[in-house]
Amino acid sequence: MSDINKVVLAYSGGLDTSVIAKWLQQTYDCEVVTFTADIGQGEEVEPARLKAEAMGIKEIYIEDLREEFVRDYVNPMFRANAVYEGEYLLGTAIARPLIAKRLVEIAAETNADAISHGATGKGNDQVRFELGAYALSPGIKVIAPWRTWDLTSREKLLTYCADNNISVEKKRGTKSPYSMDANLLHISYEGDILEDPGNEPEEDMWLWSVSPEAAPDVATYIELEYERGDIVSIDGEKMSPAQVLAELNRVGGANGIGRADIVENRYVGMKARGCYETPGGTIMLKGHRAMESLTLDRELAHLKDELMPRYATLIYNGYWFSPERYALQTLIDESQKFVNGKVRLKLYKGNVMVVGRESQHSLFDEGVATFEDDAGAYNQGDAEGFIKLNALRLRIAAEKGRL
Repeated sequence: MSDINKVVLAYSGGLDTSVIAKWLQQTYDCEVVTFTADIGQGEEVEPARLKAEAMGIKEIYIEDLREEFVRDYVNPMFRANAVYEGEYLLGTAIARPLIAKRLVEIAAETNADAISHGATGKGNDQVRFELGAYALSPGIKVIAPWRTWDLTSREKLLTYCADNNISVEKKRGTKSPYSMDANLLHISYEGDILEDPGNEPEEDMWLWSVSPEAAPDVATYIELEYERGDIVSIDGEKMSPAQVLAELNRVGGANGIGRADIVENRYVGMKARGCYETPGGTIMLKGHRAMESLTLDRELAHLKDELMPRYATLIYNGYWFSPERYALQTLIDESQKFVNGKVRLKLYKGNVMVVGRESQHSLFDEGVATFEDDAGAYNQGDAEGFIKLNALRLRIAAEKGRL
């Protein structure tokens, strides 16, 4: 690392990355370029510019990536109905490849020698950032200060700020004790009382949703329109991908939807407890599965369900830019050609219920499925041979005493 002259830092403007910016300048005697991404975290990103300028940083990138985030990352993932370990909708994991992509692009644009991030050595994000960076720029150098420096506590970080004249934002009121990460898809909470999996989260921790008990006593109905597996309108109003997710977050949160309390298996080997709010994503998943139930062939739908856990694990572990994810995505996107139509959902006190679906590409045939007279559309007598053929191996096994 002795030849480091310029580093691109993923910069939030918060305590950790502000310290990292100054630490990089001092440790490597290098120029620092900051990159701040607006992916819908709900906080102003422009203040990061002033903090970077105060540290003498000349090249400052602040970019609104909300539409790209939902269009090119969230939507492709939801076409796969991806859920990690049965519960986690991958809100943090899916944001990391986009940030990694822009880091290496900015490094190329500015002739930087390395990139840097503020992820710790215990978490998944270090893996996600760096796998993504190496996949897109194989020769890139990565500096991960949390794995090398001795500033291993908040107190040490604050002392470093005082010694180096780094401003630390003083917020009114009590600072949240939780480690939080937010984007347009979700907000996550870790740390403090959540480190004991037996503790119930405090109600005032949740920021995006009312509790199901406090949600309205009257249900909210919404209609989602799909084209090739993506939502393109809500209640007949055409919206961009980011607008869709923002609106679903709003209506979902108002109805107490999307809270999850999970103990998950991190890629680095440990179990971790986290709480998540994903109101829009919860609605998206329910609606998309309803649309597929009407439009996907049975075996294609079952194949997708078999592949989904592998796909979700690839995203969780940081392999968005990998040959296997690209191949799976091609299959998934091919499956969505006829996932077009409308789904009506009922939102009520934390629940998302499907109450109707329709599609010009529906495979549902009422004439065949009816319990009434089907006018010869289905010969029920055919079922006898079907059953006997499928029972043949079972009958032989039973006769041989194998069952």
